Amino acid sequence: MAKTVKKWQLKKEHFGQLLDALGSGGYRTVAPLERDGTVMWESVDSADALPWNRREDQKPGHYRLKDSESGRCFDVTLGPQSLKPLSFAPREKLTTVRRDGDDSTLTFYPQKPEVEKIAVLGARACDIAALAIQEKVLEEGAYSDPFFAARKAGLFIIAVHCTRAAESCFCASMGCGPKAESGFDIALTEMDELFLVESGSEQGEAIVAALNLPEAGAELIGRADVEIQACADSQSRGISQQGLPQALYEAHDHPHWDEVAQRCLSCSNCTMVCPTCFCHAVEEVPSLDRSESERFRVWDSCFSPEHGYIHGKNMRPTTRERYRMWMTHKLGSWIEQFGTSGCVGCGRCTTWCPAGIDFVEEYKKVRQEP
Repeated sequence: MAKTVKKWQLKKEHFGQLLDALGSGGYRTVAPLERDGTVMWESVDSADALPWNRREDQKPGHYRLKDSESGRCFDVTLGPQSLKPLSFAPREKLTTVRRDGDDSTLTFYPQKPEVEKIAVLGARACDIAALAIQEKVLEEGAYSDPFFAARKAGLFIIAVHCTRAAESCFCASMGCGPKAESGFDIALTEMDELFLVESGSEQGEAIVAALNLPEAGAELIGRADVEIQACADSQSRGISQQGLPQALYEAHDHPHWDEVAQRCLSCSNCTMVCPTCFCHAVEEVPSLDRSESERFRVWDSCFSPEHGYIHGKNMRPTTRERYRMWMTHKLGSWIEQFGTSGCVGCGRCTTWCPAGIDFVEEYKKVRQEP
C-alpha cells in the first residue's frame, strides 16, 4: 500500500511566513527573481519580490517574459539557471601557491570548502533530478569532489511542482517531472488561491511545523494532482529512450550530423545552461610580483576547440564531432558511465540556443524517428 503523504495549505497572503521561518532557521533564501529579461537566483526576503502575474514564452532560440492574470508567483517555469551554479560553482578557487622564504621554496595552501546555508525557493523537478545525477558524477565513487559536497550539504531545497509546461519542456518523457518525487526538503504546489505544502526531510518538517498550517483535504489534493498531470500531458516534445545507448552509437556516421554542424555556432550556450554538464578547466592566476599564484576551477564546454586538445592533438577538431560527442554522451554513454541518462528534459539547451537548434528534433533525425 502506498504511503499517504500529509499535506498542508498555506494561503498566499501568508506566504511571507515561510520566508520568515527560513530566516529564523539561519538560511539565506534565494528565489527566481526577474532580472535582465528572465529570472535568476537572487536573495529574497519579501514575497512581494517574487514574479507575481508573470509568465514566460520560450521555444527554440526564443525567451520572453510577459504579463499574465494567473495570480501566481511561480508561473515562470524556468530561466537559464538550474541548481548547478549553487552546487557546482562557475568559478571556484582550489588552492594558492606562495613563495615562502627564498625563491626556491613553494608552499601550497589548499582552499577549504565552505558551507553556506541556502534555502532554494522554487526548484523544479527536472533540476532536482539533475542534482541527483551530478551527485553520481561528482560525489560518488573513489574521487569525491569536496567543493560540490560542501555546497550541496548547505542547500535546503523547496521544490515547486509544475502545473504548466513551456513549449521546450520534455521532462515527462525522461521521467524527471513535472512533479518532484524526492530530493526536496519542502515541496509546494501553487493553486490559484493557496499553496499545498509537503515536507520531504526532517529539516523540512521542522520548518513546516513552525508555520502551524491547517491540513489540506482530499478534494484540494486531488485538484492539485489533476493540474500536475495536465502539465505532463501538455508536453508535445519527448524523447524515446528505447534502444539507448546503442542506437546513438550506431548513428555515429549519420549524415544529419553535418547538417546540424552547419547551423551550430559552437557557442557553448547549451552546455552552460544544461543542469548536468560538468566539463571544467583549471587556470592559474599569478600575481604581478610572482610571489604567489591562485588556481581556479572554471566551467568549460566540450564545444570549445581547446577542450578536445590532448597531448598535441585535438580529438574533436570540427563542430560536427563536438555536437555528435555531446549528444551521444548526454543520451548514450552517460548511461554506461553513471547508470542514468544525462538529460532531464528541461529544454534549456533548445531555448537558449541562438541558432534555435531543437535538441529533441535533432535526436529524432539521427535516429530516423518520425
